[in-house]
Amino acid sequence: MSARVMAAAETAQIGDPAVNIGIFLAFVAVTLVVVFRASKSNRSAADYYAAGRSFTGPQNGTAIAGDYLSAASFLGICGAIAINGYDGFLYSIGFLVAWLVALLLVAELMRNTGKFTMADVLSFRLKQRPVRMAAALATLAVVFFYLLAQMAGAGGLVALLLGIESSAGQGLVIAIVGALMILYVLVGGMKGTTWVQIIKAVLLIAGAGIMTIWVLGNFGMDFSAVLQGAIDQAGPDGEALIEPGKQYGATSMTRLNFLSLALALVLGTAGLPHVLMRFYTVPSAKEARRSVVWAIWLIGIFYLFTLVLGYGAGALVGPDAIRSAPGGVNSAAPLLAFELGGTVLLGLISAVAFATILAVVAGLTITAAASFAHDIYASVIKDGKVEPDKEVRVARITVVVIGLLAIVGGIFANGQNVAFLVALAFAVAASANLPTILYSLFWKRFNTSGALWSMYGGLISCIALIALSPVVSGKVDPTTGLSLSMIKDTSVDFAIIPLENPGLISIPLAFVLGIVGTFLSKTPAAPGKFAEMEVRSLTGAGAEKATPH
Repeated sequence: MSARVMAAAETAQIGDPAVNIGIFLAFVAVTLVVVFRASKSNRSAADYYAAGRSFTGPQNGTAIAGDYLSAASFLGICGAIAINGYDGFLYSIGFLVAWLVALLLVAELMRNTGKFTMADVLSFRLKQRPVRMAAALATLAVVFFYLLAQMAGAGGLVALLLGIESSAGQGLVIAIVGALMILYVLVGGMKGTTWVQIIKAVLLIAGAGIMTIWVLGNFGMDFSAVLQGAIDQAGPDGEALIEPGKQYGATSMTRLNFLSLALALVLGTAGLPHVLMRFYTVPSAKEARRSVVWAIWLIGIFYLFTLVLGYGAGALVGPDAIRSAPGGVNSAAPLLAFELGGTVLLGLISAVAFATILAVVAGLTITAAASFAHDIYASVIKDGKVEPDKEVRVARITVVVIGLLAIVGGIFANGQNVAFLVALAFAVAASANLPTILYSLFWKRFNTSGALWSMYGGLISCIALIALSPVVSGKVDPTTGLSLSMIKDTSVDFAIIPLENPGLISIPLAFVLGIVGTFLSKTPAAPGKFAEMEVRSLTGAGAEKATPH
């Protein structure tokens, strides 16, 4: 550990809080101006939900990267690589490979078939009301888990950067982040949120790129020297950092945990409602494809940066300093910034991290609001007989409610592992959404009963498995005797399922339930509707009819 980090650790405060807050407020001021300017063009539901379909592929691809590169990507993965080496980098690989699934299976087809939300596609050839209700509930569940992760990231970052160690102080900052998020979405809609995502993606990738070059410069532009530095800092078992198995190879159960995590990460992206919704902000299927290609490039480059940053943090800061910092493992990237460039670089990187949380949370919130207003209120409660202005007004009320729930949930989730909470959101998305999306697009026999069995079965099984896993209760650190679960009382243990991520069970189960529900139902599928959907999804013919005026 360097003298600079040691001195900061003794005061439990890294950098200058005034500088950190000042840079963050400058970002907020600039983005609020952008949001208010974007809001002037919000005249219809299509403007509010889908930004008037006015973004180009490169712009939307940058915004998708901004949506996807959350606090887990920047804070969580860097920390995971610094502590667990190769096994930590598997998060980056899983998140990136998932985009190939999204590109090849859903991006263009979803854009051609839907209007605003995932439920538009699922209900195209199935019964509207039950399918929309199931899809909306699944969307809200995914968004809730994702919001918990981002809010928990905000709390941990605040603990590190502003020297606020009391839970009440961190709760206050979580509330401020939530209030800003509500303002962004309330005023700017999808257009304002998209521009915030683009700005944040550029800042995040540029900041990570500068730090990557800086780290390599400290080791003569030799990545092997960075690896050796991390090995030397890690002590006697340092070689394990560059070999598979440090985190997931000790026992057969840890290997199963890895397999379950990998399945959730790779399949989850294609079912994430806030990512799928981004395909509707472009004017054509061609631009949707370009969006995903741009997103893959930007996200792939960023994840290569995390490899250098993670091992660089291990080499220059040291695993002991990272573990003992107020933010724990999630503090690796900010600590590395402080070690490289002192207070100013830390202030810039921390502002980018705050912006990351703020932008992702805004994107999630508008997705949840659109899902409730468009799928539940307009299509189920009002049976499609609602004025677009009234629907947007309901969406804005929903934004406030979801924002308040996110604040409360974030305060309770404060201190939890950010990357792991995001992985749970991916598991819910892959279990509840992906099987029904694929069956709707590709299986002619698929019907409403199969969709409901798959969505509700995947959603309920996934959440039940999480509740009965060591994540919630019963996981104890053998060296310290402290609880590693959400419930901190070590005497409480109702964990029945040893898997920490439920994907290995709930995802195949959801696929099977879709088949069983389809064949048990006496209601025949509508072949004419499937043929129309197939033509539209593959060619884009008639897709523009899905856009309300």
